[in-house]
Amino acid sequence: MTQTVGDLMTVNPVSASADTPLIEVARTMRDEKIGDVLVTDNGQVAGVVTDRDITIRAVAEGLDPQSTPVGQVASSGMINIPMDAPLSQAVQVMRQEAVRRLLVTDESGTACGVISIGDLAAELDPNSALGTISGAPPND
Repeated sequence: MTQTVGDLMTVNPVSASADTPLIEVARTMRDEKIGDVLVTDNGQVAGVVTDRDITIRAVAEGLDPQSTPVGQVASSGMINIPMDAPLSQAVQVMRQEAVRRLLVTDESGTACGVISIGDLAAELDPNSALGTISGAPPND
């Protein structure tokens, strides 16, 4: 049976409001052992922020993590993919759009998960460097 995006996605990804201070988002990433958080605005997904975004767009620029809202450094406009799409379509979209994660939507178009390039590598090519790293337990 062909797997779908919904079979592999992260369900209920962690999110934060666009006005949440970066320090809180960074602590959430640390505590949850994750590298990205969805950013919401008025209850809708507005983008995503990664640990790298915080480092490059905030810390390296001298922004104060106590007062800088996450929405200021987040990437906006995530690419969507339906949860019933085959994994091969997710690979194709990521390649075409040069992105590392896709927002997964249900039949009504509501966000219901995220699928990452690491998820796909761990499932489709577990012996590759990315598949091995993505399948390993997180660092503490």
